[in-house]
Amino acid sequence: MENSKYVCDMTKGNEVSLLLRFALPMLVGNIFQQFYNMVDSVIVGRFVGSVALGAVGAVGSLNFLFFSLCMGLGAGLGVLISQYFGAGEDEYVKKVIANAVYITAGAGMLMSVCGALFAEPILRLMNTPQENFADALVYMRIVCGATVVVAGYNMISSVLRALGDSRTPLVFLVVACGINAVLDLLFVVGFQMGVAGAAWATVIAQVIAMLGSVCFGIRRNPYLKLGRRHFQFDFNILKKSLRIGLPIAGQNALIAFSCVALQSVVNRFGPVVMAAYTATSRVEQLVQQPFGSLGAAVSTFAGQNAGAGRYDRVATGCKKSIYIVIIFSLLMVAVMFLFSDQIVRLFVEEPEVIAIGARGLRITSFMYIGLGLIYVMRGMLNGVGDAAFAMVNGITEVIGRIGFAWLLMMIPSVGMWGVWYTNGLTWVLTGLANVLRFAQGKWKTKSVVSHMI
Repeated sequence: MENSKYVCDMTKGNEVSLLLRFALPMLVGNIFQQFYNMVDSVIVGRFVGSVALGAVGAVGSLNFLFFSLCMGLGAGLGVLISQYFGAGEDEYVKKVIANAVYITAGAGMLMSVCGALFAEPILRLMNTPQENFADALVYMRIVCGATVVVAGYNMISSVLRALGDSRTPLVFLVVACGINAVLDLLFVVGFQMGVAGAAWATVIAQVIAMLGSVCFGIRRNPYLKLGRRHFQFDFNILKKSLRIGLPIAGQNALIAFSCVALQSVVNRFGPVVMAAYTATSRVEQLVQQPFGSLGAAVSTFAGQNAGAGRYDRVATGCKKSIYIVIIFSLLMVAVMFLFSDQIVRLFVEEPEVIAIGARGLRITSFMYIGLGLIYVMRGMLNGVGDAAFAMVNGITEVIGRIGFAWLLMMIPSVGMWGVWYTNGLTWVLTGLANVLRFAQGKWKTKSVVSHMI
């Protein structure tokens, strides 16, 4: 395969340098993505009100639940591509990319239909307060109904990143973020469309990011120059992508279910706590971005090196990534204790909401190290194809969020603060489970390529 600046071989060179060079564009892109999520929240919170902000937050975990299947399949396809790329199987890489179109389109359309049809009964099962219900229903039907768009963008991003290109998705995501901010102001403030305006702005921005990445990738990346032979449907590829992707999708779905269950607990405390929890969730999503970017870099790094049989490099890269997690986590503790009030004030103006949200951020900040461990270790395990453990991850998060919430709600002195303690303790529990799996070393036998060869 011809050399290209849009392809990066991570089986050679300094591990930390490769990981950071891959992760930094992803970090910028993820921050911009969270930025336009935050723009939605800031504009809705300030121009529509805290009730509408709580409604948007109530749908957040449901969005993730519907996206989870598409995200899991995208991750599975990305693992296949990175491992075959590391093994030098260029023709098979192209076949996987072509078949990814069928798999992603089917899963995306299925989730879009389900999101639109079942929005109302799901929101009622979540104990969504009546004053938030109408806005939450409108927002969910629009955003979840467009899951196929998210699936498309997630697929092309997974393909490009598996080949070592984290820059192309960034470029179009930045453009989309700017468009989203403009459309938010136009639809919500100018046209007075409320939460529907914020939802449509997000969907349109995602369409632009997807189409831009696909068109540019086809023109510039040699692995996306596909022939008719590559588009012949291959059941072997489907089988392998499902073997890796379905456990990851199941993991994501279980995590989303645990978040939905916790959100239903939050809803019982009323609109004020819902608004505070939504604000802190948006902030924590931003804090997670360095972890998520590093975890994605580790996943591609691990996939390529597992395909090449370089398990020593996989272990070294993972260990060095943990040091980065520790440093960043300690920095974030200081930031939350010094500036949490000002941070929450960006979203809302009500003093009670600000006070609750600021304390919530200080509570969870002590447990950011657990969150970072989840991303790095999960990225490594997914990258090498340790699909079975992905489900264990998801089950652990369900046990943590439901178990800790149940235990803490039984303690009267804890009250609503148990919501934030539950999240933090779940991160620590799941992070330690991942470290234990890494220490066992079973992941060294999970590569898809090694089974083929």
